[in-house]
Amino acid sequence: MQKGTHRDTEQQQAPKTSHCKQNFVILCDLVHCLAKSLHLISSWKGGDQLRLFKADLQEEGSFEEAVNGCHGVFHVAASMEFNVLAKENIESYVRSNIIDPAIKGTLNLLKACLKSESVKRVVFTSSISTISAKDRTGIWRPLVDESCQTPIDHVWSTKSTGWVYVLSKLLTEEAAFEFSNENGIDLVSVITTTVAGPFLTPTVPSSIRVLLSPITGDPEFFPILSAVNSRMGSIALVHIEDICNAHVFLMEQTKAEGRYICCVNSCLISELVDQSCSRVSMLK
Repeated sequence: MQKGTHRDTEQQQAPKTSHCKQNFVILCDLVHCLAKSLHLISSWKGGDQLRLFKADLQEEGSFEEAVNGCHGVFHVAASMEFNVLAKENIESYVRSNIIDPAIKGTLNLLKACLKSESVKRVVFTSSISTISAKDRTGIWRPLVDESCQTPIDHVWSTKSTGWVYVLSKLLTEEAAFEFSNENGIDLVSVITTTVAGPFLTPTVPSSIRVLLSPITGDPEFFPILSAVNSRMGSIALVHIEDICNAHVFLMEQTKAEGRYICCVNSCLISELVDQSCSRVSMLK
C-alpha cells in the first residue's frame, strides 16, 4: 500500500488475518443480486460469520439493521457501467441514472453508520480511475500520489473511454468525504489499481476481463485498458489478497486517514501481453 511512490515500513506489514471480532456483513439488494450472492453461502467456511441482509441502495434506512452493532463498515460496491449509448441529453441521463443513485446509495449507508453510534470507521473502496499521472496541461507528473485526482470537469468535457465509471467513482467518493467530514464519520479511502487474482463470483470480474483483453480481443474492455495506460503511462497492478489486507489494515490502524493508493507493481501493455500469453501457453 503506497502513499505516493514511498512505501512505509509499518504499512508494508499488513496483517494476514484480521483481529476484528465483528461478523462479516454483506449488504445485498435481493431483488437484483440474490443470484450473485447465494453461491457464497455454500462456499463460505466461517459458519455463522456470514450473514445476508436485504438492502436497497435507494431506500434510506435499509442498511440500519446490517450496520447496527458493527465497529467498522467496508463500502466495496460500485456501478460497473463504463459507457452509455449516445443519447440526446447524455449528461443528464448519466447524472440521473448512474451518478445520483450511486451517491444516494453511499450516503444512505453513511447515514446508517451515523445513526448506529457503534460504527467507528468506514473504509471506502475507490479506484485508480480517480487518479491521473498527467496534469491539466497533459504533462506527465514527476510523482503520482493520492492528490493527483482526475479533474472532474475534464472527464465531463472529454468523455473518453470509461468516462461514466470514472465520474461515478470520483463524485461518489467526493460526496462520501464531504458527508463524513460534516458529520464526524471517520472515513478512509483505498484507491485500488487494476485488480488480479482468484475470484469467488460466478462470472469473471470486470478487472480480470480488462487485464485479459489484449489477448481475448474483448471490444468492450480493451479500450478501458488502453485508457488506463494513456492516463497513467503504464498498467498499475495489485493482487486481490493485497487489496483485502489493505482494507483490514486501514480499518484497524487508528492513525490512518484520507486516501491511500494500493499498488504492488506496474507494467507496460506489451509486458502484460507477454505474461498473459506465457500463462495461457502453460495451461494448454
